[in-house]
Amino acid sequence: MGFLGPSGGEIRGIIAFIGIGSNLGKPVDNCQEAAEKIAALPGIRFLRRSSLYRTEPLGPQDQAWFINTVVEIRTVLSPRPLFGALKEIERRMGRSEGAKWGPRIIDLDILLYGQEVIQEEGLVIPHPELHRRRFVLAPLLELASYLIHPVFGISVRGLMDRLTDTGRVELYDSAETGG
Repeated sequence: MGFLGPSGGEIRGIIAFIGIGSNLGKPVDNCQEAAEKIAALPGIRFLRRSSLYRTEPLGPQDQAWFINTVVEIRTVLSPRPLFGALKEIERRMGRSEGAKWGPRIIDLDILLYGQEVIQEEGLVIPHPELHRRRFVLAPLLELASYLIHPVFGISVRGLMDRLTDTGRVELYDSAETGG
């Protein structure tokens, strides 16, 4: 599926995967709201979202566990405008810069943008820690186990099989927590 261009012809766009995480306020609601805001962006077609995962924090352990998910989109936005749009969603949702790996109301990361490799000031795609983080690979595996990492030439399943991260990642069950 693509978008209709100005002349009525279809524009294919690029498949991209966005990581979403939160551990402040109501993390489940925050992740769902962020996914909705991404879906509403001009130039984006929302394809699907992984399950929600409850994940042990990376870094400081004196914080709440995170809720993480990954969304798959098709976009006609180039990487820099997509990145800017995601940062604007974070800002509108109340994100402020804090400690690295610290608590946050929302965190949005471009994990993959097609098979492109981008290394610019402030923008690195694929996400430089993607292959090291269970809380990113688990939801990405659910959506696209076959996807090949453009730098390593290894599938998401292969990255998961090679993972040394021992952080706990659990499928989130809303019935257990009442929400």
